[in-house]
Parts: sequence; structure tokens; C-alpha cells
Amino acid sequence: MSISLAACSSSSVTPSPVATAPSSTPAPSVAAPATPVPTATNYAGRTLKLWDYEAPDSAPGIAWTAAIQQFKDTHPGVTVAYENKGFEQIQQTAQMVLSSDQAPDVMELNKGNANAGLLSSEGLLTDLTDVAKARGWDQLLSPSLQTTCMYNDQGIMGSGKWYGVSDYGEYVMVYYNTDMFTKYNVTVPTTFDEFVQVLATFKAAGITPIDTAAAEYPAQQIIYLLALSKANRDWVNSYQLLNSTPLNFNGPEMTFGATTYADWVAKGYIPKSATSLKAEDMGLAFEAGTYPIMITGSWWYGRIMKETTKHAWGTFLFPGNTLDLGSGGNLWVIPTGSKNKDLAEDFIDITLQKDNQTILANSGSIPVNPDPTQITDPKIQALSKGFTDLVAKDGIAFYPDWPVAGYYNVLASASQELTNGSKTVQQYLDEIAAKYNAGKP
Repeated sequence: MSISLAACSSSSVTPSPVATAPSSTPAPSVAAPATPVPTATNYAGRTLKLWDYEAPDSAPGIAWTAAIQQFKDTHPGVTVAYENKGFEQIQQTAQMVLSSDQAPDVMELNKGNANAGLLSSEGLLTDLTDVAKARGWDQLLSPSLQTTCMYNDQGIMGSGKWYGVSDYGEYVMVYYNTDMFTKYNVTVPTTFDEFVQVLATFKAAGITPIDTAAAEYPAQQIIYLLALSKANRDWVNSYQLLNSTPLNFNGPEMTFGATTYADWVAKGYIPKSATSLKAEDMGLAFEAGTYPIMITGSWWYGRIMKETTKHAWGTFLFPGNTLDLGSGGNLWVIPTGSKNKDLAEDFIDITLQKDNQTILANSGSIPVNPDPTQITDPKIQALSKGFTDLVAKDGIAFYPDWPVAGYYNVLASASQELTNGSKTVQQYLDEIAAKYNAGKP
């Protein structure tokens, strides 16, 4: 089965990373249904238990805070018991929580086979297929965005039933400190070789060029991004959809990714101190102007817009790659144990409406259904262009930890060991290959 991601923005302006000229994105053919406004029902005594793991000042955090208020306004008497969790916390405990009587009514959950797919196959998530049709979500989200919303009986994405709903898009890009680029006479690279020369130029000036973190997702995503520079769509489908038995981890794709990453550490392009750093450490260091380059996702875009005051910055797609990390955003899911599924459906629907989607866009994310007339910031428009450019070349290749359950921890640990030098490239490849092939259904 081939998977590609089609444009998900409904407007002429959807956030996307490439700090260049504004660009337009075509509107979707079908608008979301109007948010239901219950006027005759009193919801006193009912409570919606809601969990997410977005920072309150992130684009989704801002938009979803507004959605909570709108939910309260349209559901008189209702109580919202909101809890902000951590990504790692949900990643590690979701299976246990969803198997208990402590599950929320609606929650944000990471997508992919190893996450939403695994939990759906275990009967822990509510089948939303009929709800998606009744509320028009299947018309609002493009078929490609539906890829990570749907899972088969084995928990493999791309077909089967709806178990989640994404209300934004995302992808990985290169953030760069334009002041440092100017100071050292460095121009934005357009090829991989030019990018490596940029790294060498900064290192020669005594500056470690790449800001990353190996204790969480950033380092493993760089390795996968490098692997994608040698990959094609068939390889991505084999890796992500588990249709190669076994996948050759000693092929040119993974070998190049791991070898190049290790080489960049050895040359000082990536600091060994990244071994113990987390994503938050990485983002704050870039905002402070410590590093000229940070390779990470659009989920950082809104915060970088608001919090980076010490230097100018821009973004570009990883040079030379046709394929890049990205997908529809994390999913809203309704646990099987939810006691208020109707309220959960109403809340999800609110996050998909134009007013909330426009808040999401203007806060620095990639919406699926915004009002284009209300989005004018060139950086927001540039964010949209990066995503649109990726979609146009069938460049969305998902994330490295998705294929099998527990793979995120495997990749994080192995990436740390590759960063600190305690594992060779071959040992790294052998470890991740063994866990991948053992985890296949």
C-alpha cells in the first residue's frame, strides 16, 4: 500500500517552516460542519475529563484553551477537568492508564502503529468511524491526513477504522540563526554538500553548529532524516507499514543515517553533551542563540516565534531531501472507558471549526480548516509553504519510532549510545534492527 500526504490546509495561509516569501494553500473542498450549540440542554453535574501534553504557550495549547472555553460556553453547567501531562509521561503510561478506570474522556495521543495503533488493537480506544462520518470529519480531513487516524485489526495505520482525529499538520525542518549565518558569511544551503560545508564553516570558527537532544526524540529524528536522504517511497512504506520481511538495516538508508550522525559527532558538529539533553533543553538553547542550527519539528514554531528575542531566525527544509519527517498532528482519541463520549465528540468537533483553527494558525501551527482572510503574518504563511512544498513532492515520511510498539525507547537509548560513543554504528544498527523485526506482528 502506498501512502502519501496531500495538502491539509484549507486556506491560503497555513503555517509551515521556510522563512521565505508568503505562499498560498488551496482551500479544502468541504467545510467542517458548524459547531453544535446546545441551547436546551443543561449539563450541570457532568464533567469532561481532558488530557493533553502541549505547553500552554504552544500553538495547540493556545487554541485548545480557547476550545475549552467555547465548550463551556456551548455546554451550560458542564465542568471541564483539564490536566496537562508530559509527552514522555503519556508515551510511557498510556497503556496502563487506558486499561484502568482512571482514563480521561478525551486525550491527546501520539499517532502511528506503535502508539494509537497498538492501543486500538488492544481495544483501548473507541471506534470513531460512524462519528467521523456523521460529523463530517471524514470530509474535512484529506485522505492522506486520515492515514494516521485509521488503523486495521493489527494496529497498522492507513486503513481500517477511525480511532483518532488530527486537527493540525506537522513536519521537521531546519531552524537557523540568521544573525550567526550573516556574521560568518554563511548562506542557506540548497544541497546536502552545501549543508555539510555550513557545518564545517561554523566548526572552524569554534562554534558547534547543531543543537539537538539525544535523551528524547530530536537525535533519532536526525538519524532518520539522514536515512531518508538515501530512501524512496517504497522504502518508507516498507519501514512504516511492516511489509518487508525482514527490513535490511544494513542497506544504504539506515547505514548512511547512523554513519553520518556518528561522523558529525566525531567532528564536533553535534555536541556529545546532547547525550543527556532533552527537547526542552535544545529549544531553549536555540532561543538563547547558543547554536546556529536546530533540526526539529513545526511543533516548536509557535514558541520560537514568541520566545526568540535575542536573534533573528528563519527555517528551511533539509537540503537535498525529497522525503522528510511529518504527518497529520497528534490525535484526539476517546478511550473505551470514557464515561462521557458524547461530550468528548463535541469537544473534538470544536477544535476542528474555523474559528479555533484560525487561532491555531495565528499561534504558529499548521491548521486543517482556518479562515485564510484572518491569517496575514508572513512567518505563518511561510510555515504553510514548507508543508505545502513537502506535500507537493510526496515528501511526508512519518517518524522513525512509529512502526512497532516500544520502538521510541529503543531509538532514544540507542541514539544516546551512538552520541556518547559507547556503541559503534554497526552495534547501533544491529540493536534497532533486532527490536524492529522482533516487534512486527
